[in-house]
Amino acid sequence: MTVTVVSYGAGTNSTAMLIELAIRKEKVDLILFSDTGGERPHTYNYILRFNAWLKNHGMPEIITVVKGGIQETLEQSCLRMNALPSLAYGYKRCSQKYKIQPQNKYVNNWAPAIEEWCYGHKVVSLIGFDADEHHRAKISEDKKYIYRYPLVEWDMGRDECIATIENAGLCLPGKSACFFCPSTKPWEIRQLARQYPDLAQRALAMEAQAKLTSMKGLGRRFAWRDILSQQNTIEDEELVPEMTCGCYDG
Repeated sequence: MTVTVVSYGAGTNSTAMLIELAIRKEKVDLILFSDTGGERPHTYNYILRFNAWLKNHGMPEIITVVKGGIQETLEQSCLRMNALPSLAYGYKRCSQKYKIQPQNKYVNNWAPAIEEWCYGHKVVSLIGFDADEHHRAKISEDKKYIYRYPLVEWDMGRDECIATIENAGLCLPGKSACFFCPSTKPWEIRQLARQYPDLAQRALAMEAQAKLTSMKGLGRRFAWRDILSQQNTIEDEELVPEMTCGCYDG
């Protein structure tokens, strides 16, 4: 019997994927969400509400995993090292270390997966890339997993994902990402300051404490302090970071 695992990013895409899986009666055995410790409050609240919906529709509840169990958060790690998240330096280690590795470790110690591997079978991993980003769905399988991208299979783009969530009677989950993510756009930085001023101040404290080299701040090519103090006159579209964070969905 095939064992199926869902990597839940707590954003629009993966939420719509789980709803469609429930509607289409597709079997899901495990749903994992990796917590960096830096998500916005609305993401944590949404997971609680969505868990109730999943339970009512015969789906397993979301299991939250963190790197190494109880350990320092990504924010605490950056502050300790007087550094910024790796994306600010042009790398994507945050996603690998705090998102992918904790889920892989959990599945590696999960009895149903171990049993599948002992019999020479592979675990099916479902990832929520939508049809508008089908170019990201590159890997089909490796030694342990068969990777499926249901939203791509169903030709569901962003608009279709939003419609699925609304038709299920749920509100949209909002942006799912660390509040200090270097891929944050200028207008999102200002939105963060309005919605969660305490988090914006924590991000600024990280930026101020970091030992910077060639980058100007959390935005790589610009500093968040300039965006929030309105000292920078460059247009927002010119400040869009060159790299995305690499997380599963937003």
